[in-house]
Amino acid sequence: MAGNDYLFVDRWRVRGSVQEVSDIIGDAAGFARWWPAFVLGSEQVKAGDASGVGTVYAWRLKGWLPYVVRFHTRVLESHPPYGYSIEVFGDLTGRGVWSFEQDGDWVNITYDWRVSADRPLLRYGSFIAKPLLASNHRWAMLRGEESLRLELERRRAPTPEERSCIPAPPAPVPPSLWASLRAGLELLREKPASPMAR
Repeated sequence: MAGNDYLFVDRWRVRGSVQEVSDIIGDAAGFARWWPAFVLGSEQVKAGDASGVGTVYAWRLKGWLPYVVRFHTRVLESHPPYGYSIEVFGDLTGRGVWSFEQDGDWVNITYDWRVSADRPLLRYGSFIAKPLLASNHRWAMLRGEESLRLELERRRAPTPEERSCIPAPPAPVPPSLWASLRAGLELLREKPASPMAR
């Protein structure tokens, strides 16, 4: 595996049906609404066939790290309501597969994400960045599972009053945090390293 290659297999478990999960995760244009901590935007740029195969979406993602990743996905296979696979191209290239399996009152969700980071900063700095990017991915996926559970609750709420009692999904990392971090990094760059730090 090359230094800029990433393999993540994430597993979520939520109460519901594969149809409910498929309706939410199969609607790529809705990700920014229910998973705002990670997905800044997703929009369809090309329609596919009746099953969705060939549909292309443009994505902008940001986790807790102060950078935005941009890429496109193309639906390669669709097996509603049991999942679909996508091709990824742009800042990342590779493949992703969503799988949904009913287990009683629960749905087991697996996301198999195999990509290469092709953005120059990510590709050439991968030996340093890889642990940070892996941490960023884990953080985002934890927010995703929580956000999906909340979205399922919202969709099942029988009245607007009950829907309004469901908490909002986790929010993106506040920009002010990154302004503070950047300022701290600038101070470190200006200050010579202590001999003890070598």
